[in-house]
Amino acid sequence: MQKLVFLFIFFSALCCSQQETQQITATLKDSTKLKAKHIFGIDTFNTLYYTSENNSFHKKTKDTTITYANFQLGEITTANAFNPLKINLFYRDFNTVVVLDNRLAEISKVDFNTIQPYKNVSFVSSGFDNTLWLFNQDFQYLELYDYKTQKVKLRTVPVQSIVLDLKSDYNYCYLLTENYLYVYNYFGSLIQKLKNTGYESLAFSKAHLILKKENNLYLLEKNKTEIKRITHPKMLINQFLVTNETVYIYDEKLLRYYQLKIE
Repeated sequence: MQKLVFLFIFFSALCCSQQETQQITATLKDSTKLKAKHIFGIDTFNTLYYTSENNSFHKKTKDTTITYANFQLGEITTANAFNPLKINLFYRDFNTVVVLDNRLAEISKVDFNTIQPYKNVSFVSSGFDNTLWLFNQDFQYLELYDYKTQKVKLRTVPVQSIVLDLKSDYNYCYLLTENYLYVYNYFGSLIQKLKNTGYESLAFSKAHLILKKENNLYLLEKNKTEIKRITHPKMLINQFLVTNETVYIYDEKLLRYYQLKIE
């Protein structure tokens, strides 16, 4: 019996040791020259979504580049191309969202200043079907809003700290605040709440969530609770994205592609 106990303790310690020594690395595999004001997305086909200095929005493929511009609304605060058939552009200064199709033609324009009750929106991200995740600045909660029916499908419990970032897909919504990282499912239920130890922004793909703290990147694997540091070359990280196992880092002149490896 004592031998069995010893073996159990030995293998438990071995498993814990392997978990503690797990290495996550980002290795440079490619780069491309690019002049952009802000990069908002790269898909698995290397289609690039970005804005230029004149606040035009661009969709660039290998062969073509198409452009959308609405100078009356000023600067694009965020853009979400997770669903390439319903790309949303958020103009925070005008409290407005424009939804585009895959040819960058307008599908819908949502002016929250004219909607009753009025919504003071500070962050926007894509939901399922015709929905958007909105952070209501006045009430400090997330809303899942259907812009076709102009109905709120759900609201979350208010948060108690300043919001830093918001990302989502069809199934999950990640809200980063100064105090916590909140993870919600598409029903609006809080499924995870992790302490924020200095993370400033995030990027998200189907497999992983990447967080930035100063000039370091960290990984939260899907369905995991431990945030782990990624080993990567030292550099100034102005903008970063993740698509599947690739992390993209942009420094205003060069877009670098890094392969994520977990071992």
